[in-house]
Amino acid sequence: MPKNLLQDIVKVKHSLNGGMRETQMSQKENRPDSAEQDRDRFVRSSGRPRYMLWFVAVISVVFLFFALSHLFLNVVVTINPKVENVVLDENLSASKNGDINALSFDLIIISGEESEIVQTTETKNVSERARGVVSIYNAFSSAPQRLDIDTRLEGSNGKIYKTQKQVIVPGMKGNIPGSVEVGIYGKEAGEEYNSGPLDFTIFGFKGTPKYSKFYARSKGEITGGSNGKTPVVSDAQKLVATNDLKKILQTELFKKAMDQIPKGFILFKDAALLKVDDSNINIVSSNDNTFSMKLKGTLYGFLFNIDKLTKKIAENNISEYDDSDVYLANIQDLVFSLPSEQASLSNKDGVSLEDIKNINFNLKGTTKIIWKLDETQLKTDFLGKSKKDFYQILLQYPNIDSADLVISPFWKTSLPDKTKNIKVIVNYPK
Repeated sequence: MPKNLLQDIVKVKHSLNGGMRETQMSQKENRPDSAEQDRDRFVRSSGRPRYMLWFVAVISVVFLFFALSHLFLNVVVTINPKVENVVLDENLSASKNGDINALSFDLIIISGEESEIVQTTETKNVSERARGVVSIYNAFSSAPQRLDIDTRLEGSNGKIYKTQKQVIVPGMKGNIPGSVEVGIYGKEAGEEYNSGPLDFTIFGFKGTPKYSKFYARSKGEITGGSNGKTPVVSDAQKLVATNDLKKILQTELFKKAMDQIPKGFILFKDAALLKVDDSNINIVSSNDNTFSMKLKGTLYGFLFNIDKLTKKIAENNISEYDDSDVYLANIQDLVFSLPSEQASLSNKDGVSLEDIKNINFNLKGTTKIIWKLDETQLKTDFLGKSKKDFYQILLQYPNIDSADLVISPFWKTSLPDKTKNIKVIVNYPK
């Protein structure tokens, strides 16, 4: 009987344990995931964290937006400088190497030559002797030898030529013959005396020891000999050709002068004078009734310092001019002229333009006096300033006529603190 009671107790315990396990298993299967329970409890506990996330996100975007707007802050300032329209008819004076503060000029000097082929149909009866230049040598002794005018020289072409003046041929120095140059001309007129380079003996020394020790050689050709009708360049043709050559030479030498002008200086077109010697025009006969004409000349150009000239004009044309930096629009287009007495100096023989110390001149034309702007200083004055101070700052610049300010982004009320973020555009007249 007791044994059975114990067995019944064990069975009951097993039955109870099995029921508990089944109950626990059943509860576990019906229980939600623990993570989802935590989330639901967090959400149920309060709705504030969701709104906090949105608030932080909005604040971050706004901060980023303003940070970027500061990073890309840019300012464009457009300036219209002060401009004064003037009509010039200005008489000025300048001195060469004058006072450093006074108006002065420098002189540029360039020489050259031009040639032109002239075709002629005119002829005239001429009787001209051929002419050239020879060097006479003394290989006879150390003693000098005098040769009178018209000393006869016999050329290797068999023709006789004469010396144009008396000369003294120096004696030898050691083994080196003494020598002298002299002009010669043909004994008679005629083309047959024209020749290329020749060797000569002295006809009067023939039959003496000096004959083989004194000799001469021509320097270049012997030309110009003619007799009878020959082509000629008329005075009218010569005048036309000379004027053409002057214009060409003036233009070419002016171009060369312009290439050599130092920076900051100006050479007006009519401030360049050409000096030529009309009496020294070289005319050489060619074949087929043509002549080659050559003209040599020297250009004298008056150079002026642009800044000094501009300020002088500003002083004379602007009341209460304060010595500000200015420039003249199209200054090269102004018409320069010298008084007639100075302009004619280039045509006077014996007058050297290099000796001129003072000049008077006139400048005429319509131009603009334009004030320059120190853009670097202006940018510095703008740094970190408030937008409302913009026009107050401009009052410090009387050389500004008007200005416009554009700030990007548009809501910024202050100017950048770095010059690289400020762009200044100056509308200088062209």
